Amino acid sequence: MLFESKLLNSGWSYAQRWLLLAVIAALSLATSHPALAQRARGELRMEVQDPQGKDVAAAAELVSESNQFFRQFSIGADGKYTAAELPFGVYRITVTAAGFADWIALVEIRSELPVRVTARLGMAAVNTKVEVTDAATLLDPSETGTIYSLSGEKLREHGSAQASRTLSDAVNDQPGWLYESNGVLHPRGSEYQVQYVLDGTPLTQNRSPAFAPAFDAGDIESMRVLTAGYDAEYGRKLGGVVELTTEKNPPAGWHGRLELGGGSFDELGGAAELGYSSGPNHLELSAQGFHTDRYLDPPVLQNFTNWGNGSGFSAAYERDFSEKNKLRLTVTNGETRYTAPNELVQQTAGQRQDAASSETSGQIYFQHIISQNLLWSFSASVRDATFTLRSNDLATPVIVSQDRGYREGYSRADVSWQHGHHDFKAGVDAFFTPVHEALRYQITDPSQFDPGTLQRFSFAQRKWDVEPAVYVQDNFHAGAWNLGVGLRFDHYGFVVNQSAWGPRLAISRYFACSKSLLHFSYDRIFQTPAMENLLLASSPQVDSLDPLVVRLPVEPSRANYFEGGVTQALFGKMRLDANVFRRNFRNFADDDVLLDTGVSFPIAFDNARIIGEEIRLAVAEWGRFSGFLSYSNQSASAQGPITGGLFLGSDAGDALTDTSRFAVTQDQRNTARARVRTQVTKRVWAAVSAQYGSGLPIELDTSSIDLNFLLAQYGEAILNRVNLERGRVKPSFALGAAAGAELYHKENRALNFQVETNNLTDRVNVLDFAGLFSGTSVAAPRSASARLRFTF
Repeated sequence: MLFESKLLNSGWSYAQRWLLLAVIAALSLATSHPALAQRARGELRMEVQDPQGKDVAAAAELVSESNQFFRQFSIGADGKYTAAELPFGVYRITVTAAGFADWIALVEIRSELPVRVTARLGMAAVNTKVEVTDAATLLDPSETGTIYSLSGEKLREHGSAQASRTLSDAVNDQPGWLYESNGVLHPRGSEYQVQYVLDGTPLTQNRSPAFAPAFDAGDIESMRVLTAGYDAEYGRKLGGVVELTTEKNPPAGWHGRLELGGGSFDELGGAAELGYSSGPNHLELSAQGFHTDRYLDPPVLQNFTNWGNGSGFSAAYERDFSEKNKLRLTVTNGETRYTAPNELVQQTAGQRQDAASSETSGQIYFQHIISQNLLWSFSASVRDATFTLRSNDLATPVIVSQDRGYREGYSRADVSWQHGHHDFKAGVDAFFTPVHEALRYQITDPSQFDPGTLQRFSFAQRKWDVEPAVYVQDNFHAGAWNLGVGLRFDHYGFVVNQSAWGPRLAISRYFACSKSLLHFSYDRIFQTPAMENLLLASSPQVDSLDPLVVRLPVEPSRANYFEGGVTQALFGKMRLDANVFRRNFRNFADDDVLLDTGVSFPIAFDNARIIGEEIRLAVAEWGRFSGFLSYSNQSASAQGPITGGLFLGSDAGDALTDTSRFAVTQDQRNTARARVRTQVTKRVWAAVSAQYGSGLPIELDTSSIDLNFLLAQYGEAILNRVNLERGRVKPSFALGAAAGAELYHKENRALNFQVETNNLTDRVNVLDFAGLFSGTSVAAPRSASARLRFTF
């Protein structure tokens, strides 16, 4: 009642107050009566019988080329098997049993409700051959947008030149995505608006290596990447969505994996997993760790003070109480410690900055199937995350100390049901997050700052972030037409209180004669600001930092996303995806850095416009060959004045009146990537890859560039990779190669070895240069790595 009393006197409108109370009440009821976590995954329940209807033991294969999904499994004497956590799409099922004809069929997974299939085997002597090939799963005729999928096997073949970046490198290979410094992903020109969904739980905070511990890539079974056509259950961070699913179909008995790898930059890493499955019970334990001498992207070639260590563990228990009830409990912990790389001047002075991030979380998920067409589920999680940064006394131009973090509570209740051609889903969810921030700094080189800048500063504050939401979605499939209609309501209550309705619309038409799918989508977006250091940037205390300060509350971004495209199956072997898109923003989100401290915080500009085209040609398997070729063309510009954030001194002078249009920091006009893989023998494969980027803006005032200062900071080799007249980093290019071999395979035991090289030409590729918001960073030089993986 105390919370309700405060809420009713908070200044919100009458409708907003009571809608939020209704959402909280619904969540409370869901807690006492468990109701599905955010995901687009379904379940297949198979039964295998002989002509008389008796159960039969068999071997089976499940394939979906559009989802890059392939699984072989055994079906026991009871003739039953359940495949869980299947991405939506079309699958080919092949069932084989001694003395019977092969049974082959196609099945569609469209909702969280289980799909039941009975394979009635015929006698081999009267076999009627049915031609159902993998080409039938190359394109999903019921999709309403473009989804890029990667299987766990493909992810494991996708090594990285630097620790903790295997998954983000794989995302970066998809059209529309690109890196800035330190592994920060930017989807279609958005800054800090990437949402990861891990086993149905949304993670909306920055997951780049400098901010959070990495996921264990070896534990991921599948990944899906989305940039448009979002169902209404997705909210808050919608520049792009990365869905990750861990293994949910383990074999019976003991099973696990051991991995060990190492390579350039004195990198060494390993992971271990042990699991046990018996009847309705499944238990999984895993641990990982790494060390590297090149963790972040350094600002100079010499790679000063750039080591990193990381460790983590997870435990998961799942029990199927019956065919209708399922419970899953998960606990994870991860820690990363690293030193921030120095510029030349900082290294000469003897600077050292140590940073550490840690994250501990627990999750519960319960599902109940009420009937063949109706289910509900409930999920909840608690996440405790911290980040610290410490400078030594020789740091220049500023000594900084920071300690920030949050304890995030998340709760979600959903109901899914089918009726005719409709797949409905509705739900409520909410974040309840107490946030704390503390920062101290001392300037050691006053010449680098405006006169009057405060030489010492200390800040500490705590505040709750409350973000409830409610949504409803209908996905309609009839004949060749597909229609997705959704509506979402979000409330954001942190440094400002705002609410918004978000309608979603997606439509597609499949042409069977040409195997083409035309699609269009519209998303109304309400994106909450990044949480990192938002209290600091919003506090009246910072008004004392400089004689001239502009400090405005950072409001959520509002945007209209439009996408149209075509997906085309070619020759039964290739898939072509071509899209055009446009994004129009109000309060466009970006970030800035406080007084060269390395402490970044969110800002916002009045509006932005991002338009582009993307094309991707993928070969699923053509003989021994597979691979992809992708190209993106994009133009991203924003316009002032600023509408949120903190600006000091000369930066604040024109901030409120400057209405000029400028290229955003993520405005790389042309990006191309390619990979070709060949299966040399049954147990040996090899691949080559290439990537090209036309270069990002450098954000320098060309009329007042001090070349001597830039040379002292970064060195000649870095300056040679910058076009100061054009105002952009020069184009980047990198070649890579990889190979793998299965050294041993017997029953469920396998030993695999893999080697990979990156940037074979040892080209100097500058990611960012002297940016007001992004700093300077250099991509990794030529490097090599090797990994050994044993599974049982």
